[in-house]
Amino acid sequence: MEFRRINGLPPYVFKVIDDLKVAARRAGRDVIDLGFGNPDLPSPEVAVEKLVEAARNPRNHRYSSSRGIPKLRLAAANLYLRRFGVELDPETEIVTTIGAKEGLSHLMWVLVGPGDTALVPSPSYPIHIYAPLFAGADVRQVRLDPSAIAGGPEGSNESGGEAFFASLVETWESTWPRPRVIVVSFPHNPTTTCVDIQWMERLVAFARERDVVLVHDLAYADLAFDGYSPPSILQVPGAKEVAVELYSLTKSFSMAGWRVAFMAGNPEIVAALTKIKSYLDYGTFQPIQIAAIVAMNEAPEFPKMVNEIYQARRDALCDGLERIGWSFPRPKATMFAWARIPEPYRHMGSLEFAKFLVQEANVACSPGSGFGPGGDGYVRFALIENERRIAQAVRSLKRALPELG
Repeated sequence: MEFRRINGLPPYVFKVIDDLKVAARRAGRDVIDLGFGNPDLPSPEVAVEKLVEAARNPRNHRYSSSRGIPKLRLAAANLYLRRFGVELDPETEIVTTIGAKEGLSHLMWVLVGPGDTALVPSPSYPIHIYAPLFAGADVRQVRLDPSAIAGGPEGSNESGGEAFFASLVETWESTWPRPRVIVVSFPHNPTTTCVDIQWMERLVAFARERDVVLVHDLAYADLAFDGYSPPSILQVPGAKEVAVELYSLTKSFSMAGWRVAFMAGNPEIVAALTKIKSYLDYGTFQPIQIAAIVAMNEAPEFPKMVNEIYQARRDALCDGLERIGWSFPRPKATMFAWARIPEPYRHMGSLEFAKFLVQEANVACSPGSGFGPGGDGYVRFALIENERRIAQAVRSLKRALPELG
């Protein structure tokens, strides 16, 4: 039987690793999972308590609003004002989404279609690549060179953003018809590349000059280390003319399974997504929306606590791997580490190497090839285990990789 849209999808390489992990655990092996970026920290207690309370009210069991209840959109506007100094109109510049993936996917339906082109980094979080494809558009993957991440004067991973901007301009100029949409996400998953507000200013100026829409996924707005503070694209004057931004409670508030996010920015684009969503859903379960309001309003310091935990895990992983001879640029943000495969094992490619680590070290990670062709030769570690388990993983890797160091 032939199916539309999915027949052309490549094999999901992450499932290969997950199947190996599951089989190993069924055989009684203790596999440390540093693969799937699934936050393990509990959600804010105040939000959990509010969810229970709201769920007991039968009035909240009815259909909700696909655009999000008014107080949720107001809470999102207040968060942006506190966090970024950006003023947003909750009526015209914010629409809530059932997680960022849903918002991005349906946004592409109103921005592009057959005959249109979108520019997307490679490697990249898979939905950034496939959402425009599902909408029927052509996707041009712009190389985000992980090797450039450490190319700055002090080993800064901001230099990767500089190289990417030059490639982005070159690709836009050489593509016909001209791309309608540019999808970006900084801090970047999987490469952890970071940019500053000056970089965002250049991107906005480029988009305004060429009448192209910018879609920025700010998934890791609050997971940043060593004094780095990720900027919002909406901080740039004039950004609302061309840009929208997705913000999720998944990482900042450790609310992954709740599926609460919102898109903010250009009023026309917000209205377009709002309209198509009115045909597709009735929004997240209303008690979840109510609890999300409480999380943003009453637990504003929660992201800082989450950030401290991830920074400690980053240090445990990077310090440990460096001691055994596996060095790579230390991420300044996200909940990941993007590691080039050590030279003695580089011939294996990312999928075979990741399989090898499950089989020989009882450590699961994500093969870089799963993030697009630009990711092969790398693996991604997710910081989703505590420091003790990370130390155990490092010891196992040392035994399985004797040619290191």
